[in-house]
Amino acid sequence: MSGQRAAALDACARRSGAELTYPFGEQAAVFKVAGKIFAIVGLERTPPQITLKCEPEHAELLRAEHASIAAGYHMNKRHWITVTLDGSLAPTTIEELIEDSFDLVAPAKR
Repeated sequence: MSGQRAAALDACARRSGAELTYPFGEQAAVFKVAGKIFAIVGLERTPPQITLKCEPEHAELLRAEHASIAAGYHMNKRHWITVTLDGSLAPTTIEELIEDSFDLVAPAKR
């Protein structure tokens, strides 16, 4: 397994309350919080990809700035991004995108 894929899987799993599921089969690890998807990590494609929830305006900026970030694959193109883990983004940036996606989906703390 690629190091970047393993790092992405680990970053998703570390989120509080994250649940790993495989509703689309063994080729995609789907992370949920409170029953809602916040990340989909492809397990077969090389280079690996991760699909994340993203604020629409931020998603537009990210797609304009980074060739490795595209509209969400098989998801709402306005609210989701797919990041190709090809080494062009810093690991901290990927970690921040995962955290942002989780925060958008996780229930608000009261």
